[in-house]
Amino acid sequence: MSDTIRYGIIGSGMMGIEHIMNINIIPDARVTEIADPHEGSREWGRATAEGEIEEYTDYREMLEKAPVDAVIVATPNFTHKAVLGDIFETKLHVLCEKPLCTTFEDAKAAAERAKTHEGVFWVGMEYRFMPPVTRFVEEVHGGSAGKLRMFAIREHRYPFLQKVDDWNRFSRNTGGTLVEKSCHYFDMMRHVVQSEPLRVYASGGQDVNHLDEKYDGETPDILDNAFVVVDFANGVRAMHDLCMFAEGSRNQEEMSAVGDSGKIECLIPEGNVVIGKRKPKSVETVHVPVQAEVLKAGFHHGASYYQHLAFQCAIREGTAPQVSAEDGLRAVAIGLAAHRSIEEGRPVLMSEFGL
Repeated sequence: MSDTIRYGIIGSGMMGIEHIMNINIIPDARVTEIADPHEGSREWGRATAEGEIEEYTDYREMLEKAPVDAVIVATPNFTHKAVLGDIFETKLHVLCEKPLCTTFEDAKAAAERAKTHEGVFWVGMEYRFMPPVTRFVEEVHGGSAGKLRMFAIREHRYPFLQKVDDWNRFSRNTGGTLVEKSCHYFDMMRHVVQSEPLRVYASGGQDVNHLDEKYDGETPDILDNAFVVVDFANGVRAMHDLCMFAEGSRNQEEMSAVGDSGKIECLIPEGNVVIGKRKPKSVETVHVPVQAEVLKAGFHHGASYYQHLAFQCAIREGTAPQVSAEDGLRAVAIGLAAHRSIEEGRPVLMSEFGL
């Protein structure tokens, strides 16, 4: 590998563009190739990348011909199985956007293949890497709230954005909202709680968004709100509160960890971490800033930039990925369990997935 890590971007839509913008501001890294069958997406990628790039309509040609060190998979969710199958035939380092795959069987197969893949295999769970979230996790794991008993993650945001051919309007393409969107948060639950889930209870529906849209006579079926409760093996209870018609929120993401001696909160995009103590009662607010240049390079409060730094460190030093294919599999499984709970009106045991 050369001193500069050469990237190939597979899928130069919105998330692919965010990766390009962040790679642009990292020394010794450069996007040299883009593969996307959609001309408009390739044009967007061409306009965003710095320096000359090669373009491909078929990512398989790029894998065969291009002198790259690492690839980013930012294609529609339902394509991940096939794309990863071809990448596993190479020795390239890979950062695969979430969700790993849309079904448990496909995600499990990818996780198994990743165990023997010669390159670094990393799943794109950006929320772990937001600087305020990083500080929040440090406080939780450092014992600022005492022994953790409850953990909650709220995302109140805007509806799903339009994508090429509106592929994200149907659960068969995305894996379902609680896989597509919320696998980030189920990954955060495992990361913060440091245990594995036992059972999942969920309630959700499609009550506001996309109900007046039709695609070949078919109405979108993606959930736009849900509550998900997860019981962990170490006794911690976790909850995810999702609403995708809540643009009027002051903060899009809010996290809360409550222990036996205190409470810690994280508020995004305010960038504040609030540390509360029970005895004596006290509340301290710590602002965690992010460089303006980093904030401008995407929509995840600087997370993509810091994730790329960590990914590149793993490549250069030969260390294990901070977010593995196994992590990606388990996040998908929790999302699928939540959907099953909603559909069948019952708690779902993770043992039903063999986990």
